Amino acid sequence: MSLALSTLLYEWRRYFAAVIALAVAGLLVLAMTGMFMGMAKSFTATVDKSPAHLLVLPPQAEGIFGDSGQPRRMIPMVYQHPEVIEVQPMQINWAMWSNFPKDGQPPKGDGVRVVVVDPIKGAVTLPSDFSDQIIEALQEPYAVVVDRSSLGKLGVQVGDKAKMNGRTVTVAGVVDGYPNMFNTQVFSSFQTAKLLYVADDGPRVGPLLVKLRDPSRAKEVAAELDAIGAGQFRAWTRDELSKSSQTGIMKEGGIAIMVGFMALVGVFIGIVITWQTLQGAIMANIKEFASLRALGVSMGSLRLIIMELSFWVGVAGLMLTVVLVAGVAFLAKWGGVPMDFPLFIDIPVAIMLMVIAILSGMFSLGVLKKSQPADLLR
Repeated sequence: MSLALSTLLYEWRRYFAAVIALAVAGLLVLAMTGMFMGMAKSFTATVDKSPAHLLVLPPQAEGIFGDSGQPRRMIPMVYQHPEVIEVQPMQINWAMWSNFPKDGQPPKGDGVRVVVVDPIKGAVTLPSDFSDQIIEALQEPYAVVVDRSSLGKLGVQVGDKAKMNGRTVTVAGVVDGYPNMFNTQVFSSFQTAKLLYVADDGPRVGPLLVKLRDPSRAKEVAAELDAIGAGQFRAWTRDELSKSSQTGIMKEGGIAIMVGFMALVGVFIGIVITWQTLQGAIMANIKEFASLRALGVSMGSLRLIIMELSFWVGVAGLMLTVVLVAGVAFLAKWGGVPMDFPLFIDIPVAIMLMVIAILSGMFSLGVLKKSQPADLLR
């Protein structure tokens, strides 16, 4: 075991503050980005959990949102490909919601986003994670299903009745994984949607959900469908559309600027606090470094010890960051707050923490000038 690592293990109380500073900086950046990415992920949950292998949108669309619709006549065009076995439009409309307040409960009203599904096992419009109980519940007239995290916002519980567009509906069940921080999603069957006046049989449709015989050929079939459409539509794989939609959401409203600013603040806090804490810990061990100089250890070797010590502080900070982020993610899931930690964010943050630790070690090298062997005689 190296001298730097043994020093960190033996004197861990002195260096623990630096480890905490690093972990808090990492937690700050990951919590903010995780919340925004989770918010973007919640917007595309209906795409991510769709059994469709391809989605067909207008040629100018860059995501699932902002889609102005396309002619219904595109459906038979998509069926021209021999690999296509089912095509259905994704129906998402709006309705006004109001609860029936119980004793002491305030009335709540809001506009809700109604996602119309076919409550049949294996249907292309039905999310793949809906249980048999939820499917059976949706088959009842005027039955709706909401995400568990939306119950408080809508002022209802399972089994309660509410009003949608002036018609009485029953909250027949709840699902998990479809939270929405802005527009609450309500799932209903096509039959119920017609009764609520939110089903659309008009000449224009939304994104087309496409099932294939061989899902492994999704990318090839998408390219071939684009050729069939000759610029009238664009076929997306599910993953491509989800990523493009999330990227589009992150660009809206300055979210990317906010995330970048929080990352900059986290880096600044991490460098300053870790540097000062590490410098104080080294000063507390200055007599030990002076003893090493008295034994003939060169300043270059002592600097390497400091740099290795800062490296191990960075490793410890990374480990603590993982624990803290896991705790925050658990609390967020328990509270119904969507969070997501993709690798393209996790890896740069991990590298950033190691850079902070190493820079803090470099800034602390000046302390070694005070490790004079003569001070041991005082």
